[in-house]
Amino acid sequence: MDLKATIRTIPHWPKHGVMFRDITTLLKDAHAFNYVVDTFYERYKNMPIDLVAGIESRGFIIGGAIASKLNKGFIPIRKEGKLPHKTEKESYDLEYGRATVEIHVDAIPKGAKVLLVDDLIATAGTLVAAINLIEKLGGEVVECAVIIELPDLHGREKVEAKGHKLFSLVDFEGE
Repeated sequence: MDLKATIRTIPHWPKHGVMFRDITTLLKDAHAFNYVVDTFYERYKNMPIDLVAGIESRGFIIGGAIASKLNKGFIPIRKEGKLPHKTEKESYDLEYGRATVEIHVDAIPKGAKVLLVDDLIATAGTLVAAINLIEKLGGEVVECAVIIELPDLHGREKVEAKGHKLFSLVDFEGE
């Protein structure tokens, strides 16, 4: 399946110079959405995974669907100030600014094996922050899974430098 054809590019959003890769067009296409979920399911169905964690907000959509299909629990990693219980937090730099993500302190049991899901990896700031949160709670990241990778921004290298694997479905290189 040509996933690239189902992903909309919005130039200069949220700021000038950024080519935003919008998966809402992929999500509304039932064939593309199911292809993504099924592809991740086939990759992870036999791996030792206890929980799936997804990063706000599009990581919730894909991660929740994968968790359901794998019959695993889902852990939300949210933007600062969105979780109601005591949290652990981690700040990071984005391609276009700075942000903080949080996780409930009781979200991940010590030793739990976690699949970390997001829609896209650019500079890896969000993924590395989420990995740090999972590890602070005593969890082990089995792999990071994303739909879109932007290789020109070298996020993969940052994830791998932390000793983790990254699986992506489509690259937007040099575009």
